[in-house]
Amino acid sequence: MAESLAIAEGGKNEKYELLYKQIAAVVAAESDPIANMANVSSMLHHTFGFWWTGFYRVVGGELVLGPFQGPMACTRIAKGKGVCGTAWSEERTIVVEDVDKFPGHIACSSLSRSEIVVPMWHNDEIIGVLDIDSEHLATFDSTDQEWLERIVQLL
Repeated sequence: MAESLAIAEGGKNEKYELLYKQIAAVVAAESDPIANMANVSSMLHHTFGFWWTGFYRVVGGELVLGPFQGPMACTRIAKGKGVCGTAWSEERTIVVEDVDKFPGHIACSSLSRSEIVVPMWHNDEIIGVLDIDSEHLATFDSTDQEWLERIVQLL
């Protein structure tokens, strides 16, 4: 909540708009998906000061930890488990205002309070998810969802 209050709605949109342009330029210059995920997670993390920002890739029928910024994370997540696995199985972005109220939440860190997970698509198939956690309740909203969905389309 403090994070949301610190970034006025107009300011958040402006940050995302500028960041989107920067990310588009960075990923256009690089063909390796892991390198792009690494840079995107860093750019998002440092622009907004999130608690944890990173990617999980679909590998062998489960989500496997990819490039990230923040403290140590869960390495593997089953389809349908936690917020990431649920976003994958339901094929949609999930915004969680309070992770303690999300059934089956996987607590990789007890400091995580809210979360957004955005599926990454390639050829009509989910190939991974962007996962962002905040130390504050209700950090993420429709503005984050809209811009993060646009950003993962660049990958």
